[in-house]
Amino acid sequence: MSYYKHESAIVDEGAQIGPGSRVWHFVHVCAGARIGAGVSLGQNVFVGNKVQIGDNCKIQNNVSVYDNVTLEEGVFCGPSMVFTNVYNPRSLIERKDQYRDTLVRIGATLGANCTIVCGVTVGKFAFVGAGAVINRDVPDYALMVGVPARHKGWMSEFGEQLDLPLKGTGQCVCPHSGAIYELHNDRLIKREVHQQ
Repeated sequence: MSYYKHESAIVDEGAQIGPGSRVWHFVHVCAGARIGAGVSLGQNVFVGNKVQIGDNCKIQNNVSVYDNVTLEEGVFCGPSMVFTNVYNPRSLIERKDQYRDTLVRIGATLGANCTIVCGVTVGKFAFVGAGAVINRDVPDYALMVGVPARHKGWMSEFGEQLDLPLKGTGQCVCPHSGAIYELHNDRLIKREVHQQ
């Protein structure tokens, strides 16, 4: 086995888990799950059958990653944050054929106790604050806070808030990495800097 599994964890036959991943206490990984390399699944994590988790994701304690959720590389899921997969659940009405896809793009952070309502895309390197409720798509690099979540700023790939307006145009340099970020038509992009 090329990954670590605590003796209390259950990994169903057929699940794929990449090398260097760590599966901690009381985790359950279902048979259809596809998990990359270097992933950490904290205590009491559940991973459904129709789930894809990219390399180097960190899923903290008490998170359930339900069917139809895809996490790209390097996603951070804070303690006890919540995914859903049915928009209007009822116990008395079967809706397994109505699961909505949720995509979390590379490098995004989902803060502790936040909720991601199914059917949305969280953009790359976006930052969802603790306790926020996401019920619509999140732009790349956006800082989202509140219930329901509102766009409150921009974050660098390093994880620091950038001094930029919410809308319009602007440019900012991340003080930690030196990366240049440009805001154009309410869309933030990281400008590639080529070393000479």
